[in-house]
Amino acid sequence: MDNKTIWSKDFIVISIINFILMLVMYLLMVTIAPFSVKEYGVSTSMAGLVSGIFIIGTLIARLAVGSLIEQIGSRKILLIGLVVTVLASVFYFGAVNLPLLMTNRFFHGIGLGISSTATGTMVAQMLPPSRRGEGIGYFSLSTVLATAIGPFFGIFLSQHYEYQVLFLFCLVLSICCAAMFFFVKKTPAVMPKQDLQVKGEKMGVRDLLEKRALPIAFVTLLAAVAYSGVLSFISFYAEEVHLVSAASFFFLVYAIAVLLSRPYSGKLLDVKGNGFVVYPSLILFAGGLLLLSGAQAGWMLLLAGGILGLGFGNLQSCAQAIALQGVRPERLGVATSTFFIFLDFGFGFGPYVLGLLVPIIGYRELYVVLTVVVMIALGLFMLFSKMQHSASVYAE
Repeated sequence: MDNKTIWSKDFIVISIINFILMLVMYLLMVTIAPFSVKEYGVSTSMAGLVSGIFIIGTLIARLAVGSLIEQIGSRKILLIGLVVTVLASVFYFGAVNLPLLMTNRFFHGIGLGISSTATGTMVAQMLPPSRRGEGIGYFSLSTVLATAIGPFFGIFLSQHYEYQVLFLFCLVLSICCAAMFFFVKKTPAVMPKQDLQVKGEKMGVRDLLEKRALPIAFVTLLAAVAYSGVLSFISFYAEEVHLVSAASFFFLVYAIAVLLSRPYSGKLLDVKGNGFVVYPSLILFAGGLLLLSGAQAGWMLLLAGGILGLGFGNLQSCAQAIALQGVRPERLGVATSTFFIFLDFGFGFGPYVLGLLVPIIGYRELYVVLTVVVMIALGLFMLFSKMQHSASVYAE
């Protein structure tokens, strides 16, 4: 492969695999809670737990799979994850009670955690370092498209068909995803066997988390908590302020903003540096949340969606690229896992914590609080950047 090539066959296939994985994830995320209420008569909070336990499975998988990629390679890890995902899609048909459904949601989360960590690592391994930010920007569009299309399909199918049809659709998608694996050529091992024998003796925190990725991962954690408030409560907020019709287009506008801007933000990251992209992204993110908190008309809500797309949408992909900077090739899997662990933790536990605040302060005030959270993330990034600059100057 040419050292400057991004759009290889493997890159395209892996991006499609990642898109389908995320499509199924977001499709079920918006429908599994209503399914739990309708099928088993559970409370809203318990239905939220059914949805959230998926993230717990994903987190556990990411903690383990980063170091395993070093040992057995990202391609084999991807195959394992895809097999688990297909099995989980089958088991939805056998979830005849709530404990079985929750067990399978946890199992499905493990499959996604394994698969998505592998796809992210494989892409990082095949991209030329000089264009890694741009390449990951393109790759992450697969997730952005899934966040827009998945909820649409989920709501459409649940409104017009039985849930069994929805589960069948997810199963077909998962099987297609697994079949595409065989179009990915074998990737070279990233860690010599003699090193594995030494590493295999003992596993510590270093094997689970990559130190170089931690600063941007902490920034991403705060940003994910803030955006989880948008994902989880935008429909309730829109109903409260009587902007339901506009809210149905909110994530479509968000996705369009990301699709139009992300290719450029990835290039700018590679050419101009981290701060040139991250600072504006966080400022736009905070501005979008502030506008959202004061939305009085549909156009304001949609404009906030577009600004959030420019802000958080670009931050997410650029932060993933930053997490891989300066990481040795054999540690790319652990670095990718570290980034997603913090991202998933924010997405998974943010709604629970923020949900406790809503009855106390309300939705408008919640988005003001989240604006402050993003500004704290901005301060953290500024601090970490200064520390990194000081360390590099000292090293020289």
